[in-house]
Amino acid sequence: MSKKILIVDDEPNIVTALEYLLQRSGYEVLVARDGEAALKLVDQHLPNLVLLDVMISVKSGYEVCQRMRERADWQHIKIIMLSAKGREAEVSKGLSLGADLYVTKPFSNKELVAKIDELLAPASNSGGV
Repeated sequence: MSKKILIVDDEPNIVTALEYLLQRSGYEVLVARDGEAALKLVDQHLPNLVLLDVMISVKSGYEVCQRMRERADWQHIKIIMLSAKGREAEVSKGLSLGADLYVTKPFSNKELVAKIDELLAPASNSGGV
C-alpha cells in the first residue's frame, strides 16, 4: 500500500513539481491550498506525512501544525514545514510546535524527496541478540 502525502501550499509551481516527483517515487499525493482545507484532508485521509507551507491562508502552517499535534490520533503523522522564512526564531517555532523537520525555500526537490523517504522509512529493527 502506498503512503499518502498531503502537500499544503498555495504556490502552483511548488505543488506541481512536488506532486510529480512524489508520485514518481510511489506516493499517493493529496493537495490543499489553505490551512482549513489541510485539516479537513488530514481528518478524511490520515496521510503519513504533511508538507506544510508556513505562509498559507485561512490558517497558517503554524496553526495547522499545532492543531495536528493536539490530536492523539494524528501523532504518528510526520510534518515537514516549508518556509521562505529561515531565521532561527521561525525554525524554532515550527519545531517547538511539533514539526519533524523545517525546510527553507528555495530547496532542492530531490533532496526534499530523499528526506521524506528517510522520515517514512520503516523503523529499523536492530535489536541485536
